[in-house]
Amino acid sequence: MKSNNQIESLSPLDGRYAEKVSALRPYFSEAALMRYRAQMEGEYLIALSETKGLGLRAFTASEKETIRTVCTLSSSDAEAVKVFEATTNHDVKAVEYFLKEQLAKTSIKNEIEWIHFGLTSEDANNVSYALMLRDGLNDVMIPALESIHSKLKGYAKEYAKLPMLSRTHGQSASPTTLGKEFAVYSFRLERQIKMLKSFKILAKVNGATGNYNAHMSAFPKVDWMSFSKKFIASLNVEKKNAQLEANLLTTQIESHDTYAELCDIIRRANTILVDFNQDMWRYISDAWIIQKPKAGEIGSSTMPHKVNPIDFENSEGNLGMANAMLMYFATKLPISRLQRDLSDSTVERNFGSAFGYSLLAYGSLEKGLSKIAVSETAIRGALADHPEVIAEAIQTVLRREKVAMPYEKLKELTRGRAVTMAEFKTFIEALDVTPAVKKELLAFTPENYIGLAAKLALK
Repeated sequence: MKSNNQIESLSPLDGRYAEKVSALRPYFSEAALMRYRAQMEGEYLIALSETKGLGLRAFTASEKETIRTVCTLSSSDAEAVKVFEATTNHDVKAVEYFLKEQLAKTSIKNEIEWIHFGLTSEDANNVSYALMLRDGLNDVMIPALESIHSKLKGYAKEYAKLPMLSRTHGQSASPTTLGKEFAVYSFRLERQIKMLKSFKILAKVNGATGNYNAHMSAFPKVDWMSFSKKFIASLNVEKKNAQLEANLLTTQIESHDTYAELCDIIRRANTILVDFNQDMWRYISDAWIIQKPKAGEIGSSTMPHKVNPIDFENSEGNLGMANAMLMYFATKLPISRLQRDLSDSTVERNFGSAFGYSLLAYGSLEKGLSKIAVSETAIRGALADHPEVIAEAIQTVLRREKVAMPYEKLKELTRGRAVTMAEFKTFIEALDVTPAVKKELLAFTPENYIGLAAKLALK
């Protein structure tokens, strides 16, 4: 039984979460893949017409515009391509036949056999996927990550000076500031964004086994390697970040190493955000960060008081889904038996799913950040409850003063027991050090023992 109802969808990306990932459909749907194939074929035809020594006449500006218009497939055009595919059982050939049929009605009707000249299906496909990844990355994914980065950086500045208890191994540790901890994630994410912006996706148009065999059989005097470089470069768009670059040395398939590299960058960004989600979950659990309740929302079906950290949990889960796919892409796609096997084809069709789960997670994380408030009282209170964290400061100053066994003295005072500021005062006053050093030691508190945390948060 067929149904267009979203609640009947097999994947939540096309059902429950369809609206939240709709920005990716123009780049990763099947219709989008058809459009990119048509764009590639059209631009390739135009590039051939501009190449000397082929015997293909130069197209006028109006004819080039006609080609580009025909190759900008509408939804009905995409449906027409599917009709061709029903006969050909070959999706790339279906696009070629559709374009030939349409261009046969124009002034270039005598040149339509130049469409797909010398190419194998993988030439059309690898360029199309490169365009798809580039555009989806530049137009949707990078802006989404930049938006999260901006919010993290904002929190880093806002709470740069708010002292906070650290935990290493789950135990109380030298204090930090809340802002500095946000800054750590801001910095980590920024590095991955920079890599995405400068990324180069390799693409090729060198024929059935990567040797320009067909091209050379017809036109041996043409510099096809130079043609490849020029053609791939012509597909780049000014002011876009990630771009395409020609790969001249391949088998039938473009080796997909850059697909793997791209997946790894996105996966690292996602892993950083998993880490952040888990920290936020803990801060919420400790009531250091409060979630603002929304009228009408229910946290638990049985416990009325609950405001669950569902946005951060949803983000964490969907990042895990995305990363599982991205890891598979990165390990699978660079491998192809001998000069070609087809096992990459069905895998590449799932790029949109990995990007979709990533985008869904980014949206959930942003939603979670929009609903939080920082409880300075709780954060300062938790820090005040752990005066033992200044033991490090005291023993370090005593090392400077050449006091014997300072670490061991502080260990005996603090390890495995709750210690008070009054006990620290008694301990310090009994030390055999100058009054100036005692004054220095007595000035340490959990709130002021934050090192350069505030300065680091503002970097």
